[in-house]
Amino acid sequence: MKPVRRAAVALVLLVACGDDSPTQPDYDPQLDPADFVPQVTNQFYPLVPGTTYSYEGGTDEGTETTVVEVLDETKLILGITATVVRDRVFLDGELIEDTFDWFAQQNTGDVWYLGEDSKEIENGEVVSTEGSWEAGVDGAKPGIIMWGDPAAHLNEEYRQEFYEGVAEDVATVIGLNEAAEVPYGSFTGCIRTEDRNPLESGSAEHKVYCPGVGQVLEEPADGGGERIELIEVAEP
Repeated sequence: MKPVRRAAVALVLLVACGDDSPTQPDYDPQLDPADFVPQVTNQFYPLVPGTTYSYEGGTDEGTETTVVEVLDETKLILGITATVVRDRVFLDGELIEDTFDWFAQQNTGDVWYLGEDSKEIENGEVVSTEGSWEAGVDGAKPGIIMWGDPAAHLNEEYRQEFYEGVAEDVATVIGLNEAAEVPYGSFTGCIRTEDRNPLESGSAEHKVYCPGVGQVLEEPADGGGERIELIEVAEP
């Protein structure tokens, strides 16, 4: 799941790439399908088919609700069997974005983001597919959405996705053992990331992920503006 997105919302790993910065153009992760496991079980990013996550936040335009559903479907990408997650965004009850995201977990516990099929919708019609990409197609490359051991990568920037000029999100683990309180409940032992889109100025946001649940909170990095919170989890 790449929940709570903004019409876009991830490395061989940086260790495998030596000293290369994730912002350098020679980023070229090489993934072996044999290194991947059938299910995404990372404690900070569990994707159990049939689970639905609901988020809510207030915006200048109205109340925004995001519904993230882990589907009992897979997609083969780069020879890797990816879990399919559907992410729908509603503004005051009207569907404005419908996206299918693709994730797979390495045997190290790292969860890779392999692409998305994103549609922006106005008055029931698709008006844009901007931000869509698939690893291995037209130069697009996968990235990490969650580390198997986030503590080992504290304060290290990494790519969540890479399709030049279209999808270039990066993130940094900036906090460990954090607490979070949202309508769905209170949590401890969480991690906090700072996510930013180099293609957009002022786009940095913080996300909090908690054990056994995944993402529970998203808020602007400057502490102001919209706060999107987990309000419900429906399990299969």
